[in-house]
Amino acid sequence: MKKFITIIVCKILRWIGKILGKGSSLPGKIALKICPDILERVTLPPYIIAVTGSNGKTSTVEMIAHILTENGKKVAWNKEGSNQIEGVTTLVLNSATLGGKVKADILLIESDERFARYTFRYIKPTHYVITNLYRDQLTRNGHPNWVYEALKDSIYPGVQLILNADDPLVSCFAEENQKVIWFGAERLEQDTEEFCGIYHDGKYCPHCKSLMEYRCFHYDHIGHYSCTGCDFKRQEAEYKITKADLREGVITVNSEHEIHLQLKSLYNIYNILAAFTVASLVGIKEEKIAKSINGFVAKNGRVVTFTLGNRKGTLLTSKHENSISYNQSIRIAAACEEGCEVLIIVDAVSRKYFTSDVSWLWDIYFEGLNRENIKSVLLAGTYCNDLAVRFSFTGIPEEKLQVLETVEQAVEVLNNDKKEEIYVITCFSDKDKFLQRVVR
Repeated sequence: MKKFITIIVCKILRWIGKILGKGSSLPGKIALKICPDILERVTLPPYIIAVTGSNGKTSTVEMIAHILTENGKKVAWNKEGSNQIEGVTTLVLNSATLGGKVKADILLIESDERFARYTFRYIKPTHYVITNLYRDQLTRNGHPNWVYEALKDSIYPGVQLILNADDPLVSCFAEENQKVIWFGAERLEQDTEEFCGIYHDGKYCPHCKSLMEYRCFHYDHIGHYSCTGCDFKRQEAEYKITKADLREGVITVNSEHEIHLQLKSLYNIYNILAAFTVASLVGIKEEKIAKSINGFVAKNGRVVTFTLGNRKGTLLTSKHENSISYNQSIRIAAACEEGCEVLIIVDAVSRKYFTSDVSWLWDIYFEGLNRENIKSVLLAGTYCNDLAVRFSFTGIPEEKLQVLETVEQAVEVLNNDKKEEIYVITCFSDKDKFLQRVVR
């Protein structure tokens, strides 16, 4: 009876929440107060796929759900992205019958990396994807090594780990686990032999602390590495990107399957490859996976095209307090060979924490915008002066920079007859402040 009441309450609260436009965490929070072990009382599907990591969780989960659904699987997944224990509880109970059986072939869970150990205390994944571990939200997460230790507690015996072979810290999860599938990228045309960035989190071996050698860097510390002091090294990937033509927006998986990209970014191909790997492991044929994901457009709103007057533009949503997310947006803008103008907006620091800490701005590789094809860089928002100080160290000529206190001023400046495309780089908190002033 307690299980029945808890499920009923959760469903009613979720229904009310949808009407009011509220989030999906509260119903699960109330359900856990009524019955703290409710997740142990429900009957789950045979496949439970979990995805976690610093970046790419939402995009990867959305792609997995798309592939599986298009190929006949019934999938229950947290579309709203509410990825802590309360949100996952809401997902499970609202996907269940009143008797407590989840009505799906596959339960697909996006999990916050810090709180995965709490979620998976009750729900044991059959397949567990770990995308990457980066410096992210200093106030909340500290250093990636801290997050690594937190994630270790979420991995239980028997789970099929699906790991990014090109991330040294993620690779360490394999050491105490026998069931591991690796995904990664072969050496690609866009790779560099030298590190490009502000800090190098892969410089030292996570085990013996000796220097690491890299045969190539895909971006930041993601690449092909080996330790000079012990036998720690990148593992060969079973699922891999064997070719990437970012100019044409085409990648090749396992030397056979071509996939056309909507977002021409090395960063995005890892999300695609993780989704490809998961779908293959649960029985979808690779040619069908490639067909499903070809030209797939994520609905999470991280990339938005717009027009401002007669000008075309692209807004790239970066994750605040996460320098690698920003670095990849910068890399996309810098690759615009026809020439472009770039607007960077920092009007809020965090969605969750009321802090004015902008130290993370110094971790972002803004130097990547010091290129001839970048005609000008506009710095806008409450923290425009903090941006200006950071940019004074980039080597970008002062005449290319313009500092504006408000987003509205930036829109007015960009609304002109220039032919160059506009790239806007900002965060979730600030993107609508720009988009509400342009045509989408």
